[in-house]
Amino acid sequence: MKKLKFYLIGLIPGLAIVFFVLNKKGASCSGYLPNSRVIAETLSKDFKYSDAFKAEMTALKINEKFLKDSIITKGKVDFDRSHAQKTPCPDYLLTYPENNPTYEISYEKCEETVTLNSLKKLK
Repeated sequence: MKKLKFYLIGLIPGLAIVFFVLNKKGASCSGYLPNSRVIAETLSKDFKYSDAFKAEMTALKINEKFLKDSIITKGKVDFDRSHAQKTPCPDYLLTYPENNPTYEISYEKCEETVTLNSLKKLK
C-alpha cells in the first residue's frame, strides 16, 4: 500500500506537468490518422485552381476562405477512390461534410503545390 501511495504521489503531478507542457506547445493526438495527415499536408501547400474548378466555384458561389476553412479542413478523404500511391503527384477525392456529403473535390497533391481539378455539388 505504501508503494502505491508513493507511485500515485509521483504519477499525478507528473501527468499534470506533461499535459500542461504539451498543451502549451499545441501538441495533440488528433493528427495521426491518415485523413488528418493528408488534409494538413494539403493545407500547407500552395493552391492552384484549374479553369473548370474556378468556373464551378463561381457558379456555386464558393469563395476561397470557405473552401479552405470548411470544405477541405472538415472534409473526408475517400481513400477507396483516391490514388494515394501515385507518383509523382498522388490524387485524392475529398467529400464534405463527412456525413451526407454535399460537395466532392478531386485534387492532386504534388511536392510544393496542390492542384484542385474538379468541384461537384452532389445534392
